[in-house]
Amino acid sequence: MSIPRLQLQGITKAYPGVIANSEVALTVMPGEIHAVLGENGAGKSTLMKIIYGAVKPDAGQVLLNGQLIEIRNPKDARANGISMVFQHFNLFDTMSVAENVWLGLTRSTLAQVTASIIAKANEYGLDIDPARPVHTLSVGEMQRVEIIRALLTRPELLILDEPTSVLTPQAVQKLFVVLKKLASEGCSILYISHKLHEIRELCTACTVLRGGKVTGVCNPQQESNASLSRLMIGAEPASLEHTTKLAGAEVLTVKGLNLQCEDQFGVDLENIQLQVRCGEVVGIAGVSGNGQKELLCALSGEDCRSPRGSIKLGPLDVSHLHPGQRRKMGLHFVPEERLGRGAVPTLSLAHNLLLTRNDAICMPRFAGGWLRVRQLEAHATRLIKEYKVKANGPLAVARSLSGGNLQKFIVGREIDAKPRLLILSQPTWGVDVGAAAQIRGEILALREAGCAVLVVSEELDELFEVCDRMHVIARGKLSPSLAMAEATVAKIGAWMSGLWNEVTEVQDGAA
Repeated sequence: MSIPRLQLQGITKAYPGVIANSEVALTVMPGEIHAVLGENGAGKSTLMKIIYGAVKPDAGQVLLNGQLIEIRNPKDARANGISMVFQHFNLFDTMSVAENVWLGLTRSTLAQVTASIIAKANEYGLDIDPARPVHTLSVGEMQRVEIIRALLTRPELLILDEPTSVLTPQAVQKLFVVLKKLASEGCSILYISHKLHEIRELCTACTVLRGGKVTGVCNPQQESNASLSRLMIGAEPASLEHTTKLAGAEVLTVKGLNLQCEDQFGVDLENIQLQVRCGEVVGIAGVSGNGQKELLCALSGEDCRSPRGSIKLGPLDVSHLHPGQRRKMGLHFVPEERLGRGAVPTLSLAHNLLLTRNDAICMPRFAGGWLRVRQLEAHATRLIKEYKVKANGPLAVARSLSGGNLQKFIVGREIDAKPRLLILSQPTWGVDVGAAAQIRGEILALREAGCAVLVVSEELDELFEVCDRMHVIARGKLSPSLAMAEATVAKIGAWMSGLWNEVTEVQDGAA
């Protein structure tokens, strides 16, 4: 038998009020694609950071190729052939793509790194401009940078945390070909994903964590989605009921929206036409970086340059109004970036409510605008309980939560406002199957209550599950509306390349 590429023995890590990992054991063989599965807060990310040297364990041993080693930091990890793509990216916003990648490499010039990035991007279909500053990139494009940076180190062990969350179905399959090729060459891959069908297709081994402990080891190709769910959360996620209903009056109307991007690396919006009615969910699919960021900024009010009359909430023109004014009219927004836009990392969950909710603020004419702290903390406590957020109380700082748990809190905060129109970007990115089902159920409940909902997502399964109609955005243009009864993965995938006119013409000609 060959020597394991990686062995973890008795790994334990505790933080104040929570045990992230408890005596975890994990074995990964050379050339093996090994899944680590668990609900949000199960300890997956902490375990991966221990392997990568970003976190030091309180107890336990790490063996690499049969040798006991101490990984003191990520530089040590890379020197030992370990690379990692984080779910929350480690990139410097003010630096270019090439400069960020260059930081993790040695014995290379910036020109050599730039050429290597272009070559890897072409090889794996992860298009990116090495000269672009990171702050101009969408979340999906940042993920491409992280994947390319990891591949350039030629790792023996590659750790991927939610690598396909912002890829099209076609791009996912292309990435799987790459990963299988890497595995055939002897590279071991640790693969974290909440997409059970991906794990069953790609991985040959799986370690399941629950509450920081290993609860099972299996071959996922011999399991079903239901059995993997039971191993992960102790039950199968609740099934969603999406009943057919007639939509009501138009709540959001976007007509002839043309908007030139101020950022030279951004995407111009061209003649956007969009309507969302009360009591319906409308989805927008597309490859990240095709104008989603610019459209959402225009709709949320972060960009107030939209032409007068191009964005209406009901009969009222809101194109020139800032986010606070739009919120007062019932428009609430969940951005894709949890930390930094959805929540302030260093503030408590209670104080993060104040970003979009003023329930606990005394009006000036009564008490000079003082904050009712007890009411604020009680509000946060209620949301934590209602949305099953794993957190050490309302005073826990936002950055202390796992990505999925923070997402549940942010989504809960906006839904709890009882919005007239709710816009969500990547609502279940990096969220486990149980939490994803909960969030999607809340979206459908809003729909039933008469709210208008717009969902922008790269998760096609999600859009197919909750939407009544959908569009595709490509290169700043929005496709015609498509009823879900007419939508297929193949058709949406083709439209993501901006081919909806060609596809429609071919179909009309065939008819």
